[in-house]
Amino acid sequence: MDMEKGLERENGLVTLFSDEELREVSGVKRVGEYVEITCGCTSHRYGDAVGRLRVFLNGFLEITCECTPGCQEDKLTPAAFEKHSGRETARKWKNNIWVIVNGEKVPLYKTVLLKYYNQQSKSANGSHRSHNGRACHHDEFVRCTRCNKERRFRLRTKEECRIHHDALADADWKCSDHPYDKITCDVDEERASRRIYRGCTRSPTCKGCTTCVCFGCDICRFSDCNCQTCIDFTRNAKA
Repeated sequence: MDMEKGLERENGLVTLFSDEELREVSGVKRVGEYVEITCGCTSHRYGDAVGRLRVFLNGFLEITCECTPGCQEDKLTPAAFEKHSGRETARKWKNNIWVIVNGEKVPLYKTVLLKYYNQQSKSANGSHRSHNGRACHHDEFVRCTRCNKERRFRLRTKEECRIHHDALADADWKCSDHPYDKITCDVDEERASRRIYRGCTRSPTCKGCTTCVCFGCDICRFSDCNCQTCIDFTRNAKA
């Protein structure tokens, strides 16, 4: 599904939602590639935790918490924001996170704001897919804790994604741990001129775009992993 079809453009920027769709929604701010909206989650014990929800074209949702002036929680997933708010019946963020519509708190699932999230979830061809319909993730690098050299990880399959995922989580990862490329710390690091090629199907020297940067899919997230990123993805997929 091409989620950019039918989108309006204003001053060269994609308009994710029409003025009519957001007319009654409070705290709306259009910022380049995303729309930002005031949101919140209510705990019976702690009251309202207010934040700023960002909605991206590729379906990604991100919340900056403003529950207190000194709160440092930034770029939270909806599930993480729900948990941070102290909501007693967590794991139902679509119901528990609200925005203000006509002066009333309205759950996200009753608004148009999940349009792109739902499209991405249901479509086999999300915005991070390559032209052949398969998920596209650009190559990543992990630094060796022994020699301080960065080593390339290709993320074409679920197995490769898991290897990189586990390496990134390993605080003591070293060159000899790489299962495919049998390398040692004595092997030279890739030249800078080679490192700029990271496998994007849109542009060979891309530094990161919606084609090759994935915010979470069935290939790069794992239900048997206990890290917060995978837990949040699994919860969101079930919500």
